[in-house]
Amino acid sequence: MKIAREGIPFAAAGVFLAGICWAGVWLLGRAPVDAASGVVPPSEWGFGQILLQLAAWTFSILAIFVLWFFRDPEPSVPTDDQVVVAPGQGKVLLIENAEETDFIGGAAKKISIFLSVFDVHVQRSPVSGTVDYKIYRPGAYAVAWADKASEDNEQASLGITTEHGRVLVRQIAGLVARRIITDAAEGDTVTRGRRFGLIRFGSRVDLFLPAHWEILCSVGDRLTVGSSPMARMRAEET
Repeated sequence: MKIAREGIPFAAAGVFLAGICWAGVWLLGRAPVDAASGVVPPSEWGFGQILLQLAAWTFSILAIFVLWFFRDPEPSVPTDDQVVVAPGQGKVLLIENAEETDFIGGAAKKISIFLSVFDVHVQRSPVSGTVDYKIYRPGAYAVAWADKASEDNEQASLGITTEHGRVLVRQIAGLVARRIITDAAEGDTVTRGRRFGLIRFGSRVDLFLPAHWEILCSVGDRLTVGSSPMARMRAEET
């Protein structure tokens, strides 16, 4: 499986530290091997070797977790190009009417997705269009599922203009997340289902859509980033 490039240094550090610890375990483990079992009896390990073995297992598990956390699977994008796909992977926390004045400029539908540490943390564009708005705002690190996280936490917003209206995606840091990465820049053309950023560890993604678009998901739904339908574009009623 593809691994997001941001995770490679963390995984490499874990593998390196695990390798050092396992080498120490081997060097300290020159005690006689039990003939019956073929292993070194615990009584012969010594305290230093026990600590090194615990550290080796810890760093090994950490390296595996980091590789898994930064996984970046290819999405299965719906063939219907009017379908808005999930910009983040996780659970739908809320769907509500909102006023989005920064980019959409009025009434909107807001959909919030909570990403736990066990979810994919790469973000993908929900629609195809042109990036006409991008802003980063520092802030707090409250738990990402709390309502106030949308307002108070560190966040980055990306506004995309489509043929049928404007869409705003907001990456929000959580209690553990301390780094938001947004690849796309103003003026870029983005394609539905293609990566535009990543949030390290537990976080939240808010999606703002034109109020007249049809919502296809429900609170409690589990979403797959870049694949799960969230809404359908439609022309504004006149």
